[in-house]
Amino acid sequence: MTNLAPGTVIFHRHRGYGVITAVNLLTGWIAARFGSESRTLDLNLSTDEVQTADGVPILFRRAPPDRMPQARLMAVVRALHSAGYQRLYLYVWPKASGLHWRWHLFTGRRDWLQRSWREGWYGSGADYNVNPVMGWGDKPGASTEELIEALARFDPHGLAQALGRDEDHTAWFAAICAALLPGYMYSLDMARPAHGPLTEMPPLPVVPVRASLPPYAGPALPWPPGWQGLWSKVHALPPARLELGPMAAPLPPAAGAPSDADEEPDAEQAPAAE
Repeated sequence: MTNLAPGTVIFHRHRGYGVITAVNLLTGWIAARFGSESRTLDLNLSTDEVQTADGVPILFRRAPPDRMPQARLMAVVRALHSAGYQRLYLYVWPKASGLHWRWHLFTGRRDWLQRSWREGWYGSGADYNVNPVMGWGDKPGASTEELIEALARFDPHGLAQALGRDEDHTAWFAAICAALLPGYMYSLDMARPAHGPLTEMPPLPVVPVRASLPPYAGPALPWPPGWQGLWSKVHALPPARLELGPMAAPLPPAAGAPSDADEEPDAEQAPAAE
């Protein structure tokens, strides 16, 4: 599929060359500017005969791009696992509205529900649909190697935290990628049945990343290591760490106020509030 993102040069047989200013991968509509800096034109990639700058037709419905980046991220994580970065994990779950899917890469300790957050290592399908990049300085349609290089440039310190061994998760992830890529992704959504408790080990949810693909019909897939028991245990956020700063210096007495010698000493002096 041709790369589609703001800034891509296109050609229209009635208007000539233009530049995409906005793109929606969910609907196939783009906004483009042709010669005028103040006016944009809405075009449908399936019916308005939009072409690339070198004249190749953009057939959106025949060759649609990925609506979500999770499959691309799965390929990145699998390659990094092979390179020794096995303490890298991909969490995928739907937004509360059900319209988009979220993704989160995290490193270090494998704690799925109390995982650490790092700026720039998470995203939403709502952002990807209108600008199909990860936010690391990568480009639309970048290969797995290019995405890894962009992530390493974006946050080398964060990627270094993924160095280490986690053999059981690496083996599970490789098996999942072999069964699902390139057209499907997994979800770690613990769906609760209506008016019922959480199921202890439901089938791993699988979702196609393109609208043209049929629903997943393969064998049931296992959940990642470390998820056993997460359906029934009580989930509590960790307590906030209390940061105590230096004690504030006492203020000088105001004019006319009695001095310390004139006051009656207290049995116990409470510390000054921050």
